[in-house]
Amino acid sequence: MHDTFHIDLFVVLLMVTAAVAMVVKWIRLPYSISLVIVGLFIGVFHLLPIVEMTPELILLVFLPALLFEASWNIDLKELKRSWLPILVLAVPGVVISMAVVAFIMHFAIGMPLKVAFLFGAMISATDPISVLALFRKLGMNKRLTMILEGESLFNDGTAVVLFKIVLALLIADAQFSFTESAGNFLLVVLGGTFVGCALGYTASRITAFFDDHLLEITLTTILAYGAFLIAEQLRVSPVISVVAAGIVMGNYGSRAAMSATTRLAVNSFWEYAAFLVNSLVFLLIGLQVKFDLLQKYALPIGLAIASVLVSRAIVVYGLTPFFARKSAPIPWSWRNLLFWGALRGSLSMALALSLPSSIAHREEILITTFGVVLFTLLLPGLTIEPLVKLFKMNPGDPKMTAYKELKSVQMSNTKALDFLEGLKKQGSITDHGYNRLKEELSQSQQETRNSIEDLHVADSSIQELEFSEVKRSLLEVKKDYLIMLSREGLLAQDSLEKLKLEIDQHIRELDDKLQNP
Repeated sequence: MHDTFHIDLFVVLLMVTAAVAMVVKWIRLPYSISLVIVGLFIGVFHLLPIVEMTPELILLVFLPALLFEASWNIDLKELKRSWLPILVLAVPGVVISMAVVAFIMHFAIGMPLKVAFLFGAMISATDPISVLALFRKLGMNKRLTMILEGESLFNDGTAVVLFKIVLALLIADAQFSFTESAGNFLLVVLGGTFVGCALGYTASRITAFFDDHLLEITLTTILAYGAFLIAEQLRVSPVISVVAAGIVMGNYGSRAAMSATTRLAVNSFWEYAAFLVNSLVFLLIGLQVKFDLLQKYALPIGLAIASVLVSRAIVVYGLTPFFARKSAPIPWSWRNLLFWGALRGSLSMALALSLPSSIAHREEILITTFGVVLFTLLLPGLTIEPLVKLFKMNPGDPKMTAYKELKSVQMSNTKALDFLEGLKKQGSITDHGYNRLKEELSQSQQETRNSIEDLHVADSSIQELEFSEVKRSLLEVKKDYLIMLSREGLLAQDSLEKLKLEIDQHIRELDDKLQNP
């Protein structure tokens, strides 16, 4: 009966997430934030039984899926282009944020210094899911989006490592040693990177022997959770391990060893997995809030929010001069969005929940963390879109938007014509009906083609974009066919690798040309 109850509750939560997803199609409110608000409403009025958000649920079930999906979709070329700001924000940025938060909490409310550093570590990991979704919806600059997303992925690993180091010092009541802590940090991070890359490469090689989308979805699932668990056993960073495995599999394995249809199936699976996990996470965040405890710890929460904002301002505005270059500038409008868009989320809550009961000020840390997460999700999360409009950063090029719409119409007409031909072959339509519908579709095709030609004349960059997109697609088709020939034994593996390298080089050159016209 107990298990059945949990299954029933899970189904109810899924129904709530589906209902919210449908409602937000008609209201201008981010999906993730809508879930938090609905969770708050359900919790206040006790509409559902209490659902506990345990650290095991987030760290072992939710986190690997979220990390792998995000890293699987990371474009390695874009990551390389933005590696310096990501590295600076994700490593020294997190260390500085932890220290600033710790000293403010220590001197403002007398929180013991080690406990304050522990709180600073857990609250320094950013989780800007709703902001990234908005950036993609608005078509924001790819480099800005990559900096925010890359920082979020890698600072999770930094924050978790720092949290564990400080927690170990606190439990053992040991003195802080910079050299020892720095050595442990490098060992854990580099170890996690090596484990993740090794597992990602191994999985990629295994994938090359099959062309079965169900099997390859299973292999990527094993990779995501296996990378996390193996890194845990080896006492290196599981977060960095999953991220590294996902980047290798997404940029090497998926392109070198998967067919186009398999890649599409794997992408769809992880897209749904991330949607499901994110939905449950944000709904559970709302359900966890206890307003009586928020009132009890209102002062620490207020100071913690202030310290988080101050530390983020120091990190973003203080460190950007060190990685902003003439060839890759960081405009002030970007800095403002990086400052305000650094939301906190499930990882901070999971780390707070994982604190041993023997830790002093545990309840205060836990409720303060919940308060900070709730604040960042609701205030910055709801105001980031008006901020984008204020800085006039929505890059909506009317000509490019019109081109994409016309291309979509053209492709849909082509698909409809193909379907109509199939109906005629099956004898499912009369000649009169066929000719009439074909004439309508052909006329629409011609009008759309003429409109696209007009855009080509008005803006030569659109014609170049179309040419490059088609050429890139042809190169991908050639590569997929070579992989198929190799699987059928008609092409040697060495020859396949040689030809794929040549095609990949052409694709990179094409991508560089698109980035720097």
